[in-house]
Amino acid sequence: MVKKIAKSKLLTPNLPPELPSTHINELHDEDCIELSLIQDCTLETLTAENVAINQVLFKNVVFNCIHWPYVKLTDTVFENCDLSNADFSQCFMDRVRLTNCKMVGIDMTEASLRNIVVDNCNAAYSVLRYTNCKKVNFHNSSFAEADFYSATLTDISFAHCNLDKVQFSGTTLAGIDLSTCQFYQLGLTIDNLRGCIIAPEQAIALANILGVVIKE
Repeated sequence: MVKKIAKSKLLTPNLPPELPSTHINELHDEDCIELSLIQDCTLETLTAENVAINQVLFKNVVFNCIHWPYVKLTDTVFENCDLSNADFSQCFMDRVRLTNCKMVGIDMTEASLRNIVVDNCNAAYSVLRYTNCKKVNFHNSSFAEADFYSATLTDISFAHCNLDKVQFSGTTLAGIDLSTCQFYQLGLTIDNLRGCIIAPEQAIALANILGVVIKE
């Protein structure tokens, strides 16, 4: 008998029960933000590389024209934030939760994501090309027309998500359960799809996507 190896538990953000309120007026390369509550504000036109953010709660924050490539986020929570078109390319995230956020067009190209929860978010048109994702839960969120081209997905959950027109070319979906998700078109090949878990009613849509003709 082959012993089945249990999946490791997803780690959640480690935040103190109370955090001091902080304001960000400017940001420079390699700055550090930690142990802070940032809320009810707009972060406007901030560009900085290699910023470290640790044990921070962002609440009702609008990220406007934000360019934070290589940002490192750990034990951080975003609640009711607008991160649309933010540049988080080549970022590293570990133990991060995003809830009720607008993430339309967010750029996380070549990101490394660990222990992430995205819940009830609008991430349509988001860019996750070449991302390396491990232990990431996408729940009740829209990724319509998002780009997961050549992403590495390990221990990933998509639950009740809109995945219509998502680009999965070059991405292996083996073992990933899409059975509760909605889609009419997907960008992928048979090799990408092999081993993916789907619902019976999704089989016809996937057959059409892959150019298979079903004769009645």
